[in-house]
Amino acid sequence: MRWVRSLYDWTMAQAERRYALAALFAVSFIESSVFPIPPDVLLIPMVLAARERAWRIAGVCTLASVLGGLAGYGIGYFFFEAVGEPVLAFYGYLEKFADFAAAYNEWGAWIVAGAGFTPFPYKVITIASGVTQLDLATFTIASAVSRGGRFFLVAALLWYFGDPIRRFIESNLPMLTWLFFALLLGGFLALRFLL
Repeated sequence: MRWVRSLYDWTMAQAERRYALAALFAVSFIESSVFPIPPDVLLIPMVLAARERAWRIAGVCTLASVLGGLAGYGIGYFFFEAVGEPVLAFYGYLEKFADFAAAYNEWGAWIVAGAGFTPFPYKVITIASGVTQLDLATFTIASAVSRGGRFFLVAALLWYFGDPIRRFIESNLPMLTWLFFALLLGGFLALRFLL
């Protein structure tokens, strides 16, 4: 798995560049509405490369993710037929979506908070929130609390344990890569069974 190490080294080098925050903002934004890869793939190396900026990095990630979540909400609210349905169909969730939408608003705040904090596919929840017209203030607060909680927790752990975590990641990179993909796939499978 030499390619994993090369990709890690490249990402670490990019994390120290001046445009790294802009790239993190872009990835965090689009992940919340359409992109399948979570921003943690940039957040973690960026904090490890510049621990003194951990809080700023987590703040940018949180802000972009919440704004991207609002874009996903907008897709569901304004463009469900044109954009939202194809995105849900792409992820294989369109058939069960009608049942899900019926009960969604009753538990909407908890669903948004749960998806925002876990590897659960958050983009599906942002679009669903728009389609079901979940109260926008409830959606925004749940998104900010859960996404901020997740990204600031990751940043805090990396800031506090920095070098030992970096050594652990670098010495276990192949295993952690497989674990990351397993969690990502597990989130999509969980969504398939829950919908």
